[in-house]
Amino acid sequence: MRKSAVQPRRRVAWVGLSPQEILASHPVGKASPEKVLELLIELFNKEHTALAKTVSFKTREARATFLRRFLRDLQHKAGYPKLPDPRNLTEQHIHAVAAVWRREGLDIGTVQTYFSFLRGLALWIGKTGMVKRAATYGWPERRRETAQHDKSWSGQGIDVEAVLKDVHAIDERVGVTLELMRAFALRCKEAVMFKPHMHVVPFSATGLPRREREAAHYLRIKDGSKGGRLRFVPVSTPLRKAALSHAMTMCTTQGESVSGSTRTLKQALRRFNYVMERAGITHKALGVTGHGLRHEELNDVYEVLSGNPSPVRGGSRPDSEVERTARQAVANLAGHSRQASSGAYLGAIRFRRPVSPGEDKKSDAPANHPPTDDDTDTSS
Repeated sequence: MRKSAVQPRRRVAWVGLSPQEILASHPVGKASPEKVLELLIELFNKEHTALAKTVSFKTREARATFLRRFLRDLQHKAGYPKLPDPRNLTEQHIHAVAAVWRREGLDIGTVQTYFSFLRGLALWIGKTGMVKRAATYGWPERRRETAQHDKSWSGQGIDVEAVLKDVHAIDERVGVTLELMRAFALRCKEAVMFKPHMHVVPFSATGLPRREREAAHYLRIKDGSKGGRLRFVPVSTPLRKAALSHAMTMCTTQGESVSGSTRTLKQALRRFNYVMERAGITHKALGVTGHGLRHEELNDVYEVLSGNPSPVRGGSRPDSEVERTARQAVANLAGHSRQASSGAYLGAIRFRRPVSPGEDKKSDAPANHPPTDDDTDTSS
C-alpha cells in the first residue's frame, strides 16, 4: 500500500514540469522551509541516491522522518531559531547538528545512516559533496561490521531443540517461525509473514540456471528491506523439509501466513517478541536473540561448503577459492549480493595472497574486506 505521507502520487498540476521548475515556483524567502522540505521529499524521496532505481517504502519513510527531525533539531537544538530554506543549507549547518548528535551520544551506526540521508538531501538541492565523511564531524570512519564472536544459539551452548520445544508449548506459530529462521536463514520479518502455500515454487519458476539446481522446490523470498529484492532458497535438507512441512500443516488456507491470516507485520512482530521474552530467549538472559538462528544456519552452510568451521567458530583457513565460493553462497542465502557481507555472520575474511615462486608462505596475509551491508534485524 502506498504511504501518501511519505511518497504521494505526482500532482496533476506538475505534469510536464521538471523538479527545478516546480521548486522555482516557490522562491527562497517566500515559501516556508518546512514547505520546501516537503516539496523536496515529494519530488525526490523515492529515488536511490547512487543507483538508477527506487528505494523501498521503509527507506522512504525513515528518510522523510529524519529530514523533518533534522530541521526541528536545527531550530531547537543547534542554535538556528530562524530556519534556513533547505536549498540554502551549508556545511556549517551540518556541523551544528552533528555537534548535537555528539552531545547526545549517538553511535557510529546511527550517524552513518543520518549522514547518508543528508547526502541525499544535498543531491536534491544540487550541493553534492556538501556532506563530508563521518570522520570530519568527529566519528570513526566506519563501525565494525565483522562478527567478533559466534552469535548462533549453539555457539552460546544453548540446546536448540529443547528451547524450540518450549516455544512450541507457548505458541505453535512462533515455534514454526523459529524453525523457518533456523532452517532457511530467514530474517524474523520474512519468517513471520511467510505464506507456505504461496511462497514455495518449483525450480522451473525460479529462473535460475539449470546447473544451479539444488532441489525440486524453492522458497520465494521478497526482501522488503532491500528494495523488494527476490531470492530463492532451496528446500534441500531434511531440516528445511521438516520446517516447511510444519508450516504447511499449520497454515490451512492459501493466503495464510505463519503468524495467522489476520495479523499485520507489526502485530506479528509484537507477538513474536512477547513469546520470546516469555520463553526467556533474550540477549540479557541467554546472550542470544531469535536472529541467532539465522546465524546458526549461515555458519552451518559455510562449514558444509568449505569443510571448515567459520572464523568465529575457530575454524582453520581453507583454500582461498574454496572460501570465496562458500562465502558467496552464504551471502546469497542471507539475501545480500556482496561476498564481504558474509563477515557479519562468519567473521573476518582470510583470503590467501598469491605466493610467488620461492617466497616464504608464512608471509601470506589475510585480505581486509570489511562487510558493509549486514541487515539490522534486532528482534528480541
